[in-house]
Amino acid sequence: MNLRVVLADDHPLFRDGVASLLRARGFEIVGEAANGREVLETIRRTHPDLVLMDIHMPELDGLAATRILTSEMPAVRVVILTVSDDDEDVFEAIKSGAQGYLLKSTDTRTFFDLIEGAARGETPLSGRLASRILREFAKRMNNEPAEAAKDDALSEREKEVLAFASEGLTNREIAGRLNLSENTIKYHFKNILEKLHLRNRAQAVAYALQSGLLKPKPH
Repeated sequence: MNLRVVLADDHPLFRDGVASLLRARGFEIVGEAANGREVLETIRRTHPDLVLMDIHMPELDGLAATRILTSEMPAVRVVILTVSDDDEDVFEAIKSGAQGYLLKSTDTRTFFDLIEGAARGETPLSGRLASRILREFAKRMNNEPAEAAKDDALSEREKEVLAFASEGLTNREIAGRLNLSENTIKYHFKNILEKLHLRNRAQAVAYALQSGLLKPKPH
C-alpha cells in the first residue's frame, strides 16, 4: 500500500522499529519528528497521507499538535499511537480530530489491519477503546450537553451503520452484517459526516451517542 507516513515519537528506537515495519509493508516514510513542533513543521513540508502521533512528547504534546494539524490540514489523517489507555487521553484525542487511537501494545498483525483500514477511511480503534469513547461521552452529557440531533437527521440505514461502527466493526464487517457492499458503507459514512458536520467516523459515533441518536450499551 503506497501510503506516505510521518512518525512522531520522542523515542528514536521506537520510531526506527515502526519505520522498518511500515517500509517492509510498502509504506513510504516521508518524515520523522521527536516533538510536536517538529512534527508540524515536517507535515507542512511533506504533506503526508497519515501521521502516527505519540501523545507525550516535549515542547508540544501530540494532542495539541493534532488540534493544530486537523485545523490547518484536515485532509491529513492522524492516528494516535501511544502507551496511554487513559480514558481522558482517548477522549481528548478523538475530540481533537484524531481519526483513530492505537496502543503500542497492539500486536503487529492487528496494527497493520487497523492502519490499512485508516487508509480506507476507517477508524482504527479496538472494540474495547471504541466502547470506552462512548462511555466517556455518555459521562459528559450532563456537563457538556450537545445540541439535540433531529430524529430525521440520519436515515434508519445510516443509524444502523453508526450502531455497528460503535461496536468497533470495520466497513467490511458492517457490509457483511447488512448484506451490502463496502462501497455502499463508505457512501453512508460520507453522508453521515456531511449531515453531522464532523471530521471522521469516531467523532460521528460519539456525537450520535451524545445527542441521543444512539444509546450506549450497558457494561
